Amino acid sequence: MSSRIEQLIDEIEDFIDNCKYQPLSNTKIIVNKEEIDELLRELRMKTPDEIKRYQKIISNKEAILNDARQKAETLINEATIHTNELINEHEIMQQAYAQANEVVSMAKQQAQMILDNATIEANNVRQAAMQYTDDMLANLENIISYATNASMDRYENLFKALANCNDIVKSNRAELHPEELYEEDAENQEEQTQSVNLDLL
Repeated sequence: MSSRIEQLIDEIEDFIDNCKYQPLSNTKIIVNKEEIDELLRELRMKTPDEIKRYQKIISNKEAILNDARQKAETLINEATIHTNELINEHEIMQQAYAQANEVVSMAKQQAQMILDNATIEANNVRQAAMQYTDDMLANLENIISYATNASMDRYENLFKALANCNDIVKSNRAELHPEELYEEDAENQEEQTQSVNLDLL
């Protein structure tokens, strides 16, 4: 079952895919700021919980190793008990000694194998959790960068459109007013444009 943060990333991708393209553009889209902000807000809230969950998985490495050590110690203890029982039988003492050594050796090999496998398993779990968390954060970084660039492009296009309209208005006024009056109005218009530029910055 996928986590909530994976579902949120899918929802953000679906939201972006369903956005309309800007006029005369095949790459720039029109984004509903409130909807994308809501999705990103929930994503930010869920991200720490997901990271904690995978940190808990990583911390389980020690529990896996402890369980493996207990199993290994149990095998060795059972082998030792079996060895003592064999040695106590006087008639087959020599055979029992050889068998006991073999049992202890096999128990140690099995114990070491359990420890090795547990270590590999714990490291794999830890690596997988770290990789998943890194992929998740990288995907989030890409989404935020995309949203930031889209917003910058939208404001840049808006400013260009306003500047173009302003040029048309000035041109029309130049046809209606005497030259000296137009020059005065042009100076006032330039001051207003500079003020708008500062506000946008």
